[in-house]
Amino acid sequence: MHMLYNSDSFVVVQFEVPADAALPETADALMRGGYEIVDKFARKEIFIEGAMAQSFKEGVDALIETRPAGPTEDEMDDYIERYASLMQHPVVMH
Repeated sequence: MHMLYNSDSFVVVQFEVPADAALPETADALMRGGYEIVDKFARKEIFIEGAMAQSFKEGVDALIETRPAGPTEDEMDDYIERYASLMQHPVVMH
């Protein structure tokens, strides 16, 4: 588990599951992990994996490429907010 992003509005955590020796070596690494995105204000979250996680990663990579110093917090929050409508699970503290 790696915290990739943390702002006043959102948290993004990457989960990586160790590759299974039984899977072919050509298996996509994102099949074995994904991203949890938490909207702090709405107190909702989503876990994305597979093709959606790959699309999320590519969007973040594109933001990083367009700005040599990296995207601003507002730019990152605006991008992450695109996934807010998919968040259905309330954040529950244990």
